[in-house]
Amino acid sequence: MKETNYDHFAAAYSTENQGSLLNAYYERPAMLELAGGVEGHQVLDAGCGSGPLMEELRNRGANVVGFDASAAMIDLARSRLGSAADLSVADLSRPLSYSDDSFDEVMASLVLHYLKDWVAPLREFRRVLRPDGRLIVSVNHPILYPWTRPGQDYFKLTRYSDELTFDGQSAKLTYWHRPLHMMTDAFSEAGFRIEVLSEPGYSPEAPAEIIPPQFKDRTAFLSFIFFVLRPDG
Repeated sequence: MKETNYDHFAAAYSTENQGSLLNAYYERPAMLELAGGVEGHQVLDAGCGSGPLMEELRNRGANVVGFDASAAMIDLARSRLGSAADLSVADLSRPLSYSDDSFDEVMASLVLHYLKDWVAPLREFRRVLRPDGRLIVSVNHPILYPWTRPGQDYFKLTRYSDELTFDGQSAKLTYWHRPLHMMTDAFSEAGFRIEVLSEPGYSPEAPAEIIPPQFKDRTAFLSFIFFVLRPDG
């Protein structure tokens, strides 16, 4: 299986992301709720995509820096945020270019599940965070893999792919499934402690027409899991 390359479907994904239940009315509101008041904060949006979260944080008064591995996504983010936005193409498999203790928050929105190794990028996040800073993470919920692939081993670190459609364009996303204990072990090894673990509901502002019939009678479903982490010590 090839690694996910958003350059191939960046525009379609960005369009879908803007109004979808999973992104616009579930994951992004949850990340913003966990971030809380960010006015005047220095924030790093790690894996910023086309910039929707970065835009919301900036609108709330944060000074936001963003990077993504996809050059096409960064081009879209520049179109959204303007030429003066602090954006760059960077890969989490390599050290970050930012100085130690640079940020009050690092937002890692739906990015870590593409990586086999979490400890190295987490250590980089810890390095660039201020001692009282926060790392706010969203990833695929670990229950999804065995739910959608009955009979697979929940406890095994496993690479898998999903065939999806974004705004009418087919795409393949390749992830690494890891059980919950592997996630928390990686956080500890990288020097973080868990302050919040969240499994939120979707936004009550979600339009009725985008909510699947099986969710009409509920306010929550499992797709992603969210963490707020603090440097330990």
